[in-house]
Parts: sequence; structure tokens; C-alpha cells
Amino acid sequence: MAEAALVTPATGKRKTAVARIRMKPGTGSILVNGRTLDEYFGREVLRGVVRQALDLVNQTARWDIAASVHGGGPTGQAGALRHGIARALVSVDDGLRPQIKRGGLLTRDARKKERKKYGQRGARARFQFSKR
Repeated sequence: MAEAALVTPATGKRKTAVARIRMKPGTGSILVNGRTLDEYFGREVLRGVVRQALDLVNQTARWDIAASVHGGGPTGQAGALRHGIARALVSVDDGLRPQIKRGGLLTRDARKKERKKYGQRGARARFQFSKR
């Protein structure tokens, strides 16, 4: 029962991607949908985005993270994971909040694809206007 209290849940979001994070003290392993971080994200840039919050506060090897991610694409999912990890770190130690906030990691990226408007070609694109 005491170990269950050490698990810190958090939710991170970016665009349409949602990441549910479970963080507990450990050796620094990160599992995403049952796969390692290197298996799940093929691009090194995305792996760096996920680790950004931990690197910022020098706690990379201190936490084991298990995450469930769905929605969006790889970049959105990596951003959602970063947001969730940052929120989990702040819930564990409120003293980290100013540093993480300064890094801009607590802000949810709410940009989404704009919907297509009826009677038009796209969200912003219009059919060519003809006066005559």
C-alpha cells in the first residue's frame, strides 16, 4: 500500500494527443504504450522532447515513467508526454515549478487543425471569386 502512494499520476496534452503518465522513483526507464522510448519514437528529436522536463531539473535517472498515449501524431504525442512529465514533477515537488514554468513546459499547446468551412475548399482557402 505504501508503494502505491509513491506513484504519481498526471495527464499531458498537445493538440489532439493525450498522454497519461504514471511516475515512480526508479532508475530512469521510460515506457510508452508498453514499449521503450527508443522503440516507440524513432526520431532522436522526439526522444529529446520527451526527456526535456527531466533534463531541465537534472532528474533523468531518478524516475521510472510508464505512459499511455493516444491521438495525434508522433510530434503531438511527444509534446503531450513532455507536458505530462512536467506536471508530474511539479506535483511531486512544488519547488521545481518556477524552473519548469520558466522553461515553458507547463503550458498546454492547444493549437489544433482548423475545421473546413462549408461551401469552401478548406479552412482558409476559398474558391476563386469572379465578378462577372
